[in-house]
Amino acid sequence: MIRLDNLTLTHGRRAAVHHVTGEFASGSLTAIVGPNGAGKSTLLRAIAGLHRPGGGSVAAPRQGIALLPQVAAVDRAFPVCCLDVVQFGHWARAGAFRAIRPAERARSVQALAAVGLEGFERRPVGSLSVGQFQRVLFARLLVQDAPVILLDEPFNALDARTIHDLLALVRRWHGEGRTVVAVLHDIALVEREFPETLLLAREAIAWGPTAEALSPANRLRARMMAEAWMDDAEACTRDAA
Repeated sequence: MIRLDNLTLTHGRRAAVHHVTGEFASGSLTAIVGPNGAGKSTLLRAIAGLHRPGGGSVAAPRQGIALLPQVAAVDRAFPVCCLDVVQFGHWARAGAFRAIRPAERARSVQALAAVGLEGFERRPVGSLSVGQFQRVLFARLLVQDAPVILLDEPFNALDARTIHDLLALVRRWHGEGRTVVAVLHDIALVEREFPETLLLAREAIAWGPTAEALSPANRLRARMMAEAWMDDAEACTRDAA
């Protein structure tokens, strides 16, 4: 279980997320949706331990969390091949300075095949399409084999076939009892595939079953809050109710 208790997140003194309380149940499949600038990616990074809370707390496993960043934020100019990227997924268990064992290399090759990239082991990542590179990053998640999987806009700018194939992996992880949390923009996809939703507009507008969280009233409230934001506003210092 991942527990947020009165969590506030900032960038410097600029507000990002205000006083969010709730939990992602173990084995749940949850979408985080909301307007641009709502703090969705910042919240995901806080759960992963990469963004320190400005107030409140995050209770999450110290190990066993795998984070998929936004593909646009990953520098593909570094000269590595697909297999190298996938094998980075072994580091959490093996350490950064131990040689990859044959069994681990074999698992990495199998992971590439599982995402439809059989034979791509030596292909430079800089030569891949956006969809192909996202498949590589999903293969790395397979190798990490983590009980908690965090996905930041995993289907952004992808073709329908790639989305279909990667969604199958998300369903597989959910079926295996892993906790999956994904930042998403496609409301129709969320309503179809994700049973739980956190609607975030810097504050938690709604959190629960998707049909209830994404009610017209809640979506209108989120939009109205976004229209009232001041980008230079400082973090809220009020106590939790």
